[in-house]
Order: sequence, then C-alpha cells, then structure tokens
Amino acid sequence: MKLTAFILLLSFSALTLFGQKNLLDQYNVVWDSPSLNSSESMPCGGGDIGLNIWVENGDILCYLSRSGAFDENNVFPKLGRVRIKLSPNPFDGSENFRQELKLRQGFVDISAKKNGQTATVRFWVDVFRPVVHIETSGNKPMNVTAEYESWRTADRLWNDKGEVRASLAFRDAPMKALIGKDSIAFEANNVVWFHRNKEKTLFDITVKQQDLESVKDKMWNPLKNLTYGGIMFGNGMKPAGNGEGKYATFAYKSWILKSEKPTNKQEITVLMHIDNSASLSDWQKGLLALVKAEKESRKTAFKQTQQWWADFWDRSYIAINTEKPDSASKAWQVGRNYQLFRYQLGCNAYGKYPTKFNGGLFTFDPVYVSKSIPFSPDHRDWGGGTFTAQNQRLVYWPMLKSGDVDMMPSQLDFYLKMLPNAELRTQHYWGHKGASFTEQLENFGLPLATSYGWNRPEIAPKGVEHNYWLEYLWDTSLEFCMMAIEMHNYKQVEISKYIPLIKSCLVFFDEHYKYEALSRGRQALDGNGKLILFPGSGAETYKMAYNSSSTIAALQTVTKALLDLPESYLTKAEREYFLSLQKRIPPLPFREMKGKKTIAPAEVFGRINNIEITQLYPVFPWRIYGVGKPDLDVAINTWKYGVDNENQRHYISWHQDAIFCACMGLTDEAQKITIQKLENSDRRFPTFWGPGHDWVPDHNWGGSGMIGLQEMLMQTDNSNIYLMPSWPKNWDVAFKLHATGNTTVEGELKDGKLISLKVTPEARRMDVIVNPDFGK
Repeated sequence: MKLTAFILLLSFSALTLFGQKNLLDQYNVVWDSPSLNSSESMPCGGGDIGLNIWVENGDILCYLSRSGAFDENNVFPKLGRVRIKLSPNPFDGSENFRQELKLRQGFVDISAKKNGQTATVRFWVDVFRPVVHIETSGNKPMNVTAEYESWRTADRLWNDKGEVRASLAFRDAPMKALIGKDSIAFEANNVVWFHRNKEKTLFDITVKQQDLESVKDKMWNPLKNLTYGGIMFGNGMKPAGNGEGKYATFAYKSWILKSEKPTNKQEITVLMHIDNSASLSDWQKGLLALVKAEKESRKTAFKQTQQWWADFWDRSYIAINTEKPDSASKAWQVGRNYQLFRYQLGCNAYGKYPTKFNGGLFTFDPVYVSKSIPFSPDHRDWGGGTFTAQNQRLVYWPMLKSGDVDMMPSQLDFYLKMLPNAELRTQHYWGHKGASFTEQLENFGLPLATSYGWNRPEIAPKGVEHNYWLEYLWDTSLEFCMMAIEMHNYKQVEISKYIPLIKSCLVFFDEHYKYEALSRGRQALDGNGKLILFPGSGAETYKMAYNSSSTIAALQTVTKALLDLPESYLTKAEREYFLSLQKRIPPLPFREMKGKKTIAPAEVFGRINNIEITQLYPVFPWRIYGVGKPDLDVAINTWKYGVDNENQRHYISWHQDAIFCACMGLTDEAQKITIQKLENSDRRFPTFWGPGHDWVPDHNWGGSGMIGLQEMLMQTDNSNIYLMPSWPKNWDVAFKLHATGNTTVEGELKDGKLISLKVTPEARRMDVIVNPDFGK
C-alpha cells in the first residue's frame, strides 16, 4: 500500500472518549458467579502493587504482590494471601452475585444478596502509597474476619527439579535452594509478617561461580539485607487465633482478625514494606512510618488515586466498534483487551523493578496453569528475579504511543542500577570498556548461573554464557537505550541520567569486537574498515553469526539517535567518537530468496536454534524499513520469502508478526494476527493469556499485541505522522495516541471515514499524512 500526503482539515467536535462518551465503562469486566479457584481471579492494583481477587465457596480471597520482593534465592514471592469471611454470609449460595473490575476507578467491587442480607466488598490500592484497602458494607450488621494466610511457615528444600524454574540459577547446580520461612505474629491488634534475606544469597553464589570475587565489593547487590513484609489491621478488629488448611496443593497457616461486634461497615488495611534495611529494627521503623503516613493521608488517598486513574484513561485509548458493543465480536474484544492489559501495566506504574514479562504482579497457583506443576503460589516459570530482555522490551515499547512515559523508568532505571556491574565484568574478563549486558540477567546484572554454565568446560571463554540460546547475545540492552532516547523524542523528557548507559552499551560493541578480532588475527577491522561482529547472534535463533542484521540495525539506529540528540548531551570529544563509530558499523546483509532481495539474518550463521524472525528486526524495533520509508518492498519480501523455517511465524507470547505486518502496511495480515493476539484468553479473565512460551498471565503477549494495534493505527517517521497505515476499513475506532515532538493525535473513524481529528499542538497538523482510503 502506498500512502500519499493527504492532509485532513476537519473540525474537531469536543470528543473526550472516556469522558463525554463514557465508553470505558463498557469494558469493565463483570462476573455474575463466583470462581472455581485462583486461576479465575481478577486483577486489581496501583502504584507497584497487584492483587488477584476471587470468591470461592463463599470466601473472598486475595493474593498480595508488590514489585521488588525477592528472597535470597531470587524468587519473586507473593506477600501472602488474605481471606475475608462474613457472617451472615450472602456470598455463600448468593442470589445476586456480582464481581466487577471498574476500570475508570481502578478498583474491584464484589456484591451479593441472600435472604434479605446484602453485602459489598471493595478492594482498592493507593497509587501513591503501598497500601491495600478492603472495605465491607451491608444493609445489616455482619461479623467480619480477615485471615492472613502463609505457606512459608517453615524452611523447605526444593526437591522437585521443576521447582528450580522459579529461580533458574539452581538448574544443574551442585546445591539445592533452601526456601527460608517468614516470621509472622500478632502484635497488639495487628498481624505483622516479614522475610529478611539470609546473609548468603544468590548474588554471592553467582559471583563465585563466575569468578568475579575480586571485584565483588565494588558490585551492586540488591539482595543484601533485603527485607519485605507487611502489616494487616482493621478498625474494631482483634486477634482471634490461628488456623490452618490447604489451598490448591500447598498447606498454609493463618492469623485471624475478627470484628469485635457485628457492623454494617468494616475497613481492613494491608500495608506492604520492602527495603534494604541495615537492620531489622530499621525495617520495622520504616513499616511504622508507613502506618503513620497511611493514617495521615486517609482523607485524601482515595480521591488522589481516583484522579490518577482518571488522568491515566484520559491520556490514551483505542476503542473499536463501541457504538455496537458485542462481547462475542473479535474486533470489540481487541479494543477492550487493549484497555484491560494497559490497566495491568498501570498497576506497576512506579515499581522499583520492571513489570515482569512472565506474569507481572498477577500470577496464581501454578497447578492451575498445568497439573504437572504442583508448586507453591510463588512459582513462575523463567524465574522471579530473572529478567529476559527479549521479552521485557515488549512490555515497555507500547508506553511511548500510549503516553505512559512516566511508567518507563521502572525498566530503564533497572539497567542504570546494573550498569556498574556490567562494566565491572567487562573490565574483569576482557580488560576493555563498555557494559556487557547479557539477554537473561539476574536483577543484579549478571548472567544466570545455569546459563553461564555449572558444568562449563575449561576451554569455554570466560565471561561468555555456555548456553545454546544465549551465547554471544549482547545487543538486547540497546533496545532499552533506544527507549530512553525515544522518551526525549516523544515527550522531551530530560534523559541526562541515561546517557552513560547508552554510551557504555555502544562502546562495548566497538571495544569488544576489536578485541575479538585481535584475539584471532592481526587486524581489528575488516578490509573496509568495519567492525567484524563475530562471534555474534541473531537473538536466540541465528547462532555463531557473522554480522547479524539485528545487531547491525541496533547499532546503526542507536548511534544515529544518540548523535541526533541536542548537542548538550555529548561533549565534543564524545560526539567525534560516536561519529567515527558510526562509520565502523557494517551495512545490513542481504540475500536472495525465491528470486527476491531480502534482508539476511546475518552474512553467515552456524545454526538455527530458536524461532525468532530477526531478519525483520530492521523493521521493528529498529524502524529502518516501514511505511513511507525507502525500499519497503525488501522488507515485505523478507516477510513473504525470507523466513528459514515456517515455525518462525506465530502469534503467541513474544512473536512480533503482527507488529511487522502493521509496520509494513500489510493490513489483512496485521488484522488477522492482531485478533489472534488480543482476542479473549482461554481463562476467565480476558487478558490472562498464556502460558505460550512463558507463563500466565503472559505480559509480553499483551505488550506485543498493544504495539501491533498502535502501529496499525499510527506510525511516525522523523516529523511525519502516518494515520491508519494498516487499519481495516471495517473497524470503527476512536483513539488518542502520542507521537514524537510532544504531540497527541486523537480522532474518530466511522464507516471507513475519518470524521474527526484533533492534533495537539495545532502546528503539527500539517505533519499528519492520512491513508487516502479513509479520507474520500
């Protein structure tokens, strides 16, 4: 499809989709019956807290999760489970059950009626403080009990080999992981619990395994002294003893608070505190400070949180076929599920750590993912403190066009904190500069012990992972460097703090591949004065690659983007260096497939190990090819003819097929694959996709679906803004998206015609290029 510059001059009626038209409410998830188990839970959260809420056998249950909780084994545990019981109990055999996630307000309401008794239980999370509020109300007085439940009440060794998938470092390890118990007790009328990491953690094990003990004292260790836990209390509630039971496959013990007398209204508060405190007493002081802050903010917290969610929804939206809501319609599901998944991302807007690709804050008992995984509620495949960059990136790219750049520092600061460790390992192993970030990282910036290799041979080069998929895979960090630059390009965010990260990641490739060349021969560069990017990798797929196209595209794009920033970001000497680096980056490789010129995954590669289509990474994320750009036919030919194995095409999990097609203007393919991505999941909650290649709910599944839908609707190239480059004419849509240059574009398409358009600032209207199919 060829786009021509067709500038619409439309009057814009005052359209505030989720305000005036109030269309967001049709996307609320409403259940009219209780759930069977935790797999049928509903997400709720805010700030950096996630809850899984469900009603089962008359009890109201809730898992607690907060970003930044990691035990000494680098497992990402739940912070417990809360069980609410009412007496009389209208939820036991209720006549009128209703559980609703109210997106605009960000909270969950559950109500029921039985024999004239009505009750409502509301869960909401303070966006600005780590506080969960549970509020019960009824037309008649009720007794209320709140039980804090824990399955971590005794030390336990991992004996099942499958359990190590919750902390992959222990796979093939010469030792077993010991899961330490939590400390839980009544204190006055409160339940207080905590876990303080043991002196020896996975950080220490990993440093020793990777021969880094000589620089250990210089390294950042986020597991040291890490203490997490919380407090639960309720007005007019007192301890009522302990209980025990079994949920799913795991036994638990409970600490019970009970209302002193029947009441029409009961408030229960749960605070969660995480800190690298020098001592336990310091952590306890921090918890008390949070309790004090919660009491002082009680009158304003709900209003502030409501305003945050209102601003969040007004900032951006894509709503499809809302004039005729039909929950069975795939198109309507795509629009609704885009909003639902964005809500899940918003629940960890300000986490100390990024939203995890493999479940985020909303994992549930693994036995309900598969009967073959009968482990604790803390389990998630692919680890808790393990971050896989190929997957993580897809969670954060959509935040640019949705205008959620305030949520991106959780991911970018993660790399910034790990930067000293990545530079130390480079200097230690190879004696040169630059940050060597591997694709799979522990949260302290070193490769997983299992990937580095517990049984690595002596001949294996130091510093390189001894792993089929991960060897020589360094370039994924460059996507996060580009995200930082794009924050500036989109919203003029001041990014000085990220410049050292960007520079160091680029310098690594320059220094390291000169080092690699000189370790094998007499010349650092090839005969054309270019870097020899060998041994390299095309993601996890094209291994032992020589000049991988995904690496070349990354280096070309990030280097140019860094140089295009305002001059103040680089010194004169730095600018001259990166200009010289730009000249050393090799050109993209090409090959002929079925008589067509296509992008090659590399000039040469040794084997195909996975199923990524890295030869299309120059389309996304690197945007060298796309709508309105030169040689688009080469990229399209690569999609049609340049894939080596048919199983590289897919839609689940991290597969980018929908994004590729949208960026190339292939409307029919983009629409088909986006439906597969964003239609309802097989689980009760529509966006609990997975496990796919990863876990449930699969967040890189949702993130890649969001990106694809955004690209179908709007793409940017320098100052140009392309509207509807790959949008199907049979999908009505109202939208508000963000473009480069601090620009917002909002409008409405109906019956194949763009009936309204507003561009802010108005001067940017002349940069908008509308697909002429939608303007006639």
